[in-house]
Amino acid sequence: MILKTIYNKIKKYPKIIIYGHIRPDGDCYGAQFGLKNLIQNAFPEKEVYVTSQLSEAMQFVGMPDIVVPSDLPDSFYSDALSIVVDTATADRVSNPKYTLGLEVIKIDHHIPIDQYGDYQWVDTSFPSCAQMIAYFSTKFKKLKITKPGAVAMYTGILTDTGRFKYRGVSELTHQMAGMLLNHGADVEEIDKQLSIESLDMIRFKGFVYQNFKTTDKGFIYLIITDKIREEFKLSYEEASSVVNMLGGIEGFPVWAIFIEDKGEIRVRLRSNGPDIDKVANQFRGGGHAKASGATLSSLDELDQFIEAVHKVL
Repeated sequence: MILKTIYNKIKKYPKIIIYGHIRPDGDCYGAQFGLKNLIQNAFPEKEVYVTSQLSEAMQFVGMPDIVVPSDLPDSFYSDALSIVVDTATADRVSNPKYTLGLEVIKIDHHIPIDQYGDYQWVDTSFPSCAQMIAYFSTKFKKLKITKPGAVAMYTGILTDTGRFKYRGVSELTHQMAGMLLNHGADVEEIDKQLSIESLDMIRFKGFVYQNFKTTDKGFIYLIITDKIREEFKLSYEEASSVVNMLGGIEGFPVWAIFIEDKGEIRVRLRSNGPDIDKVANQFRGGGHAKASGATLSSLDELDQFIEAVHKVL
């Protein structure tokens, strides 16, 4: 069984480095810091590191031990077990040094399109990777959860399920959430952290509703340029967080935001109707059937992207 294999690998290695994806979200941080908590509590003698890009919104979950990009030598990584969480494809791992590990484990809940790693635990029935880590903890008595891990995993579950609204939420999801509450996750405390917004962000939400565009086939979208982000003093995370403001509008089952970022256009694509992951796959992306991400080289590809969306509507 793959869970037993992963547990045995964790027991074997004195150094473990936990990786995640570029532009980490709540689930990525939740899975990374949740797994670190389990390992440290069970094996306090081990070296356990989280390596990630910084996420301002998720700093309350934890601060990475190794911030990407890092100038640590290759030798630091080469004697470790690499565990990559919540990352469907190898090119989205934020720290490429994961390949230097003696062995690589992939733990993920996205539709598999890239079978990297020596061992894979990929299960799309889980609505979040943090739930997978919580579930993993229930299978081995030695794995104990303390409050920091409970906060991390509960945050991951909460954010990737849209606060338990999205398809894939199951009885097991609520069981794992309840278990994490029993281990110290504070609903009010976490909600407060996730609900804090700046005045600029509130103004930006008004901009979203005044400037979205629609097509006659049921696609609604918003373009967020660097200039717009500068005007509202938005981080990339803040800009991308508004994607679901365009959801639930009658007659528009597919929606997206297009965010200019470092010379590319990052796409957050969502649906409450047709599956859209194959659209994302056509544009250097992927994800879930109803929630995916993609990348355009420039807005010159926008018409082509819209055409691909129309084909699934």
